[in-house]
Amino acid sequence: MLKFYYTRLSVNARRVWVTLLEKKLEFEPILLKLNGDQFKPEFLKLNPFHHIPVLIDDDCTLIESLAILDYLEAKYPNPEFVPKEAKDIGKMREIELVTVNELPPPSIVIMREIIDLPVDAKKLELAKKQIGTVLQYFEDNLDENHSYFFGEQLTLADIVAGTAVSAIPLLGISLDGYPKVKRWWENLQQRESWQQTEPTREELEASKAILKAILEKK
Repeated sequence: MLKFYYTRLSVNARRVWVTLLEKKLEFEPILLKLNGDQFKPEFLKLNPFHHIPVLIDDDCTLIESLAILDYLEAKYPNPEFVPKEAKDIGKMREIELVTVNELPPPSIVIMREIIDLPVDAKKLELAKKQIGTVLQYFEDNLDENHSYFFGEQLTLADIVAGTAVSAIPLLGISLDGYPKVKRWWENLQQRESWQQTEPTREELEASKAILKAILEKK
């Protein structure tokens, strides 16, 4: 059986979790507490970079979320989450990479303000502008006549971008200025996989102390 190492507050882990649920795969969820579990010798043997998620499938161990998604799609292709056309495959990967490269840095800056850590006002302004740029990019790539990026087919682009966008309102940034993004995100919120992996308010509040301790070291 697949083994999935995760924490409920990780966007990176959530995209894998959603994919496992959407593909209806049996897996053993192994919950890590980021107050030290990630530095234990047994976990460092799996991932020397002490990050999550980690997926183990028999003799295959993978530690990067996008690599895990590609593996799951190749080995467990039903249902399919990759479009057929070459240009759509390229665009799907572009959306994934924009999400993982452009959203985390400004999100960390804004999170510092939320948890009462020092942050430069100019950096904060630039961070909010950067997130707006990403949201506008998503807006430009969505069609108001379709549910997802590529028509009515859920793809890895929706899973990767959608799990990341779910965290943006928590940063105090509204989706109201991006009507196609908001409608798309609301469509995703109706899926059972999204509802099952949504962190509770209590979990979010409890995570602030851990996040503050992590960011204070940076």
